[in-house]
Amino acid sequence: MASLVLGIETSCDDTAAAVIEDGRRARSSVIASQAVHREFGGVVPELASRAHLDLLGPTVDRALAEAHVGLDDLDAIAVTRGPGLLGSLVVGVAYAKALALAADRPLVGVNHIEAHIWASALDGAEIPTPFVGAALSGGHTEFIVARGFGDYTLWGQTRDDAAGEAFDKVAKLLGLGFPGGPIIDRLAAGGDARAFDLPRAMIGSGDYDVSFSGLKTAVRQVIGDRTPPHPETWLADLCASFRAAVVETLEAKILRLARDTGAAAVVIGGGVAANRELRAVLGRGAERLGIPAFFPSPVWCTDNAAMIGLVGSWMLERGQTSGPDLEPVANLEEMGFAAPALAAAS
Repeated sequence: MASLVLGIETSCDDTAAAVIEDGRRARSSVIASQAVHREFGGVVPELASRAHLDLLGPTVDRALAEAHVGLDDLDAIAVTRGPGLLGSLVVGVAYAKALALAADRPLVGVNHIEAHIWASALDGAEIPTPFVGAALSGGHTEFIVARGFGDYTLWGQTRDDAAGEAFDKVAKLLGLGFPGGPIIDRLAAGGDARAFDLPRAMIGSGDYDVSFSGLKTAVRQVIGDRTPPHPETWLADLCASFRAAVVETLEAKILRLARDTGAAAVVIGGGVAANRELRAVLGRGAERLGIPAFFPSPVWCTDNAAMIGLVGSWMLERGQTSGPDLEPVANLEEMGFAAPALAAAS
């Protein structure tokens, strides 16, 4: 009989539920996006928590209905434990605990970053190890070496803004709306990436960390006193130049880490993994190293519960379940990842 795991995701502003069959296939995946944040140009944590309270029950009901299963058919309930916005995580974890208790089913607390770097498996990808996994989203930019499922070392991360956060903040500066990543990516396709000389901070720093706050400041200086709407060609050129700066920075760090650690693959996850230029550049770079690059389908790039159910299924197979005392954790460092490597390979 097929195993069925319900995944629940509430780490930020997307309320999501999914049913995963046999630790691989999504029988359903439902995401309720919170439009309330658009007028603020970014996620408001308190509003996100309140929206999860309203949306989570109907989202889970819909995921079960679309999968044609009931609570009694489930083998376990997996939920994002962290990292993320603490208030949002509290809602998801509390709901999952109550559901697991009511249905008398095992509960599995899942690491959100771990789920992102394995999301390509939802497309049937067989990922060789060790691999460099990059979690790139509005809240996270981490570079991890995975020696196998559950065996990770954090080698690098952002020192300020996450990559997706940089896209959102620049989009806000330009009056483009939220979320900014897809909008900038679309406009950049018609621009000249060499039009503006924007910084690539820390690209030659010798470690695997990145920084995007200076790039955001440089874009603000370019904008100056201009107010929206901006000239079409100027806007496209600035978006293209900004996108190139982010992509080239990520490319340098990810491929260097892959080369230095002898990785067998590069695996990208998170919302920024949907960026077309990033996919193209990293794909070519990995090919030069003689290794494959894996990117999830765009539907699995943003926060979703299918990736939570996927990792939760694999944890269940190992007997890694949680008790009723499961608590959310906001920070990655408290989620069981090894400490960042202090002595980077040269």
